[in-house]
Amino acid sequence: MKKKVVSLLVAAMTVASLTACGNSGSDAPAANQEPAPAEKQEADPAPAESQAEAPAESQAEAPAPAADGGTISVGFAQVGHESDWRAANTKNYQDTFSAANGYELSFVDCDNDHAVQIETVRGFIEQELDYICIAPIQSAGWDTVLQEAKDAGIPVLIVDRAVDADPSLYTTALGCDMVAEGEAAGNWLAEYLNGGDANILVIEGSVGASATLGRTEGFNNIVSQNANWKVLDSQSGDFTQAGGQEVMESFIKSYSDFNVVVCQNDNEAYGAMDAMDAAGITYGVDGDVTIISFDATHDGLQYTLDGKITCNVECNPLQAGFAEDVIKKLQAGEAVDAWTLVVDEAFVAPGITSKYAVTMSQEVLDGRAY
Repeated sequence: MKKKVVSLLVAAMTVASLTACGNSGSDAPAANQEPAPAEKQEADPAPAESQAEAPAESQAEAPAPAADGGTISVGFAQVGHESDWRAANTKNYQDTFSAANGYELSFVDCDNDHAVQIETVRGFIEQELDYICIAPIQSAGWDTVLQEAKDAGIPVLIVDRAVDADPSLYTTALGCDMVAEGEAAGNWLAEYLNGGDANILVIEGSVGASATLGRTEGFNNIVSQNANWKVLDSQSGDFTQAGGQEVMESFIKSYSDFNVVVCQNDNEAYGAMDAMDAAGITYGVDGDVTIISFDATHDGLQYTLDGKITCNVECNPLQAGFAEDVIKKLQAGEAVDAWTLVVDEAFVAPGITSKYAVTMSQEVLDGRAY
């Protein structure tokens, strides 16, 4: 095992209580805060095309297991703290790669800055950490630093989101299938409308994020199959509540005939609901507008249970255990899969039955870990 430099555990996140249920700088809709439970969690990744074409297993050379049973150093370059999902994902990594579990975690919140994230990874390489986990802010621009990590002999795990890079430059990738998530939302809407018209507004996630690209592609795959559907507009809300509200306010000024709003994460949905509340527009099961959201955070599912979000497609933030399984295999000198899928579900409001989604209930909500 390489000699480890003391990790910095850089917690640049401004989230005061980083729990899977904590709110990371965003709140549920102002008019609806009281029913929201304390627990919160965004999302985000489909395997990139390069990942889908990757060989079934990776034979990347891994550090030899520590003969003295010493700690394993892991660097995690996190996207940021833009959503409740991200807060839950961060906490999951911090809990999993803890000193009590035999790890030394160097964590950096890159605050949605791609350049900062690249330099963070370079810092991990200079520290000669044993493993590097990257949740990429953008899918492009990774080849050079990934080559540097490979040259240094440090296995790299691409987690949550995907990169547009030669898969031979990293050891493995894991996360949710974002294209499949988008298709799940579209298939459910087609079932729900049963041939009815759809005038759709889309609040996308962060520009260039694989979650944004995948969910957009998947949903548009289904839009193209329905001649009476029309996407009126699609703009980025940057996966934040404030962004979702701002985009929805702009949409309301420009369009009056929409009946479906697709938000690419729960925080954006909260902002969209705030904007529609202020404009006197009804939404949900008993309203004029159907809201589709992604992530299925605890609060997002509370609003689904309340009938305000009609369909919520999950993106599981508890992914650190999958990363740890990979590291344990590499420590043992075993081959690992090139891609590990984290399976998702979709949920719909009470009273709705669907072959594509689970009908929400209090029991389902109580069983959520994030």
